[in-house]
Amino acid sequence: MARPTASSRPAEKEPGRFRQLWQVFQMTRRLDKRAIPYLILVFVLPILVAIGVGIFTAEGNGFVIAIWIVAGVLLGLLLFLIVLGRRAERAAYGQIAGQPGAVGAVLRSSLRRGWRGNEMPVAVNPKTQDAIYRAVGRPGVVLIAEGPKSRTNRMLEEERRKVGRVLPNVPVSTLHVGPDAGSVELHRINRSLGKFKRTLTRAEVVAVSNRLSSLSGNQLPIPKGIDPLRVRPQRMR
Repeated sequence: MARPTASSRPAEKEPGRFRQLWQVFQMTRRLDKRAIPYLILVFVLPILVAIGVGIFTAEGNGFVIAIWIVAGVLLGLLLFLIVLGRRAERAAYGQIAGQPGAVGAVLRSSLRRGWRGNEMPVAVNPKTQDAIYRAVGRPGVVLIAEGPKSRTNRMLEEERRKVGRVLPNVPVSTLHVGPDAGSVELHRINRSLGKFKRTLTRAEVVAVSNRLSSLSGNQLPIPKGIDPLRVRPQRMR
């Protein structure tokens, strides 16, 4: 009787959703000590509110009270999953904060729809590993500096001038991700991008992105540090 070869063995299955959820919860609990109280609060509070509303409005009707309780449990579970996802993402990015290439990891793995970015920087200081990244969306071009402002301001202005010469009518904004006061934290990059005023259409976003990509030529290497392709906060599917 022939033995099954490696190719004939069944492929290893990916973990199911409940297992993924448990893994995300364990990771978040380990990295974020404040996550548990938040998760308990957002799960229990809707249930308590639903019970109270059911008691005061059902006039002793047990069926109506039960419906309110079920609704409270479902709402609590939904809020639990939302908060867990956000705390997990924040905890994961907290592990890579301050490392070269961290901004590239964010742009590669969690850039919102409508934005076009790349994990490859458009400018790098080989000595300090400070870098400038670029994202293109409906607000225009956003240059994101990774490193202290004292070292990245000059790089940022040089890159702004380059973009301005090529696309003089496209708004160019900047963000700083680093140790300085007022800098943007990794997990808030998407939120900060969403605050800029929209001025371009979707078609113009594609055209601007393609124009900049064609001019970039050979892209610069990722700063030595983390591998953005391997650093992705886990998300519930």
